[in-house]
This record gives sequence, C-alpha cells and structure tokens, in this order.
Amino acid sequence: MEEDPEIARINQKKMEELLRQQNQPRVEPGIVDLDASNFDQVVSAENPTLVDFWAEWCGPCKMMHPIFESLHKKYPKIKFARVNVDLNQNISMRYGVQSIPTFIMFKSGQVVDKMMGAVGAPGIHMICKKYSN
Repeated sequence: MEEDPEIARINQKKMEELLRQQNQPRVEPGIVDLDASNFDQVVSAENPTLVDFWAEWCGPCKMMHPIFESLHKKYPKIKFARVNVDLNQNISMRYGVQSIPTFIMFKSGQVVDKMMGAVGAPGIHMICKKYSN
C-alpha cells in the first residue's frame, strides 16, 4: 500500500519542525527572550533584570545556558532574560557588546553592572547577590 502524498508532506513538515526545535536552546519558563519589540519595556522595570547576550554558535554561551537557567530560580527578585546577538545586532551595538557571553544588569532601564565571558555560577551568583536586596 502506497503512502498518501498529503500524509507524507505533513510528516515531512512535522519532522523538519522537530529538528528545528532540537537545535534551539530550551528556554526555562521565567526567562524572557528579548528583541526590539520587548527589550526596552523589560529592562525598564524597577526590579533588576540580568540580560545574557549570547549566540547559537558560541561554545562558552552554550556552557552558561544551564547555569543561567538554574540560577534564575534562586533569585526571584531578579528577572532573567536573553538577547541573541545575531538576531538583535542593534541592541548589542547599543550596549557595546563586543564579546559573548556578556551579562548586563539593568535597573530602571539603566546599566548598573556588566560581566563578560563564561563567568560560571560564581559570577552569576556575585552579580545577583549584589542586586537582589
């Protein structure tokens, strides 16, 4: 029995969608993906917002993803967010992000702290402790 061409097309489309999703880093609920449409609104909040500037091709960024995700649960007063620098070059340029990963802490729309590189859990803890009071 031959497969219906319509079913074959639907299966192919589903498979492509699943493969695309596998290549995306899983974003933990509570971590906001930022772009031009929501960046200013999110970082303008009175509570601090820690933004991870990253790219899919960046090894150190990939290493920091699980650390960033796990620590967001420990600091409920801080909003955790991400900016993909390849998709949002205008935001990266605006804040002088020249190397990734870069972590910038915002409070009421102002940059209050900045760390560059794969700082590991100690680095994220340090910056979050400073602003979580």
